[in-house]
Amino acid sequence: MSEAEGFGGLPVQPADLLVRPWAQSVPGGTRADKELRAIEVSVPARISDLQLSLSAGLVAECEDALRSVAALDHEHGASLRPLSGMLLRAESIASSKIEHEMATVEDYARALHGVKSNESAVSMAQATGAINHLVQNGPTEEAVLQAHSELMRHDRTESLYAGRWRDVQNWIGGSDYSPRGADYVPPPPDHVEGLVEDLFAFSCRDDIPVLVQASIAHAQLEAIHPFTDGNGRIGRALASAIMRRRGSTEHVTVPVAAALYAKRDEYFGALNEYHGGDAEPIIRLFSLSARVAADESSTTAQLLRLLPDLWRKEMGGPRSGSAMDVVLARMERNPVFTDADLEDDLGLSDSSAHRVVAALRDAGLIRALTERKRNRVWAASEVLDELGDLELRIGARMKGR
Repeated sequence: MSEAEGFGGLPVQPADLLVRPWAQSVPGGTRADKELRAIEVSVPARISDLQLSLSAGLVAECEDALRSVAALDHEHGASLRPLSGMLLRAESIASSKIEHEMATVEDYARALHGVKSNESAVSMAQATGAINHLVQNGPTEEAVLQAHSELMRHDRTESLYAGRWRDVQNWIGGSDYSPRGADYVPPPPDHVEGLVEDLFAFSCRDDIPVLVQASIAHAQLEAIHPFTDGNGRIGRALASAIMRRRGSTEHVTVPVAAALYAKRDEYFGALNEYHGGDAEPIIRLFSLSARVAADESSTTAQLLRLLPDLWRKEMGGPRSGSAMDVVLARMERNPVFTDADLEDDLGLSDSSAHRVVAALRDAGLIRALTERKRNRVWAASEVLDELGDLELRIGARMKGR
């Protein structure tokens, strides 16, 4: 049996379909939008007491994936400090791409340092903070709301709803002016609070295999769609937070979204199957994604471990404590920096910082991400290139399945 084939399904209670009255509140649209008077909404079943009959094959696949995740975290997470930041960035980029937020790695790095010329890159940078907050603070209502606030508070159209549950009806697909022809209509706003309380109760259980719990919690948040925007990114972050709470990871956030992005249509199909009462497709796809992402991240970890010595060799073995030495040490911790960072954080003089940056640039170890003359943003070339290559390798393996 191939990794893409099923084991026969894992039944869960499907969503209830309810008919609710509808009155258009957004001006515009066609006559059909304006005349729509009733809509069918989906209300997912409660899952806090969900009992699952898992096949041996599904459990084995989840355990295999979890071993890869645990190995990455144990073998590289504790000893390789830059890895956690790099994988968090990879997850942020891919999770945003799933939502059609497209930007280059360079754009994203610029956005992390306050350059806001690319809105999609800014969205990716905000996703980094949101994911990190949720992973670090656990799958709780407070942490989810704060993560959503970090994600959406600078969004010009959604900032009003940042960090709070929706009090309006939303929908996916179809018309922009009404749920007419929508692909999915989530539960009405008066159901949201009870459903998310139930979701958090499920997320805090300890009697379910970790990746089963993480994938179902993620799918359930998608089904509830408790925010006006940002549900996908918060849902995927919730899965990572559950893995951290259960002890599967301690140091790193595995870039599962990079694998899901490569199977975007299959991923959305699996979420729809969960809505319809079959949890197996999303569990199996999430587990496969976690394993592939963890395996490829281990390759990245091995490269990152080699880079500091290669940099020092390239720069002629700088004396300990010299300006070059301290800058290279900072590059190990954070591969993107500004001229001001070297002066303010490391206490280098303007002339020393300029001299080191010029030498690193000439050696090809760093490249400029901005053209401005003052306080330019620089990045370690090999680290930035590896961030892009990690996504490519994950995608290639997923597409080959």
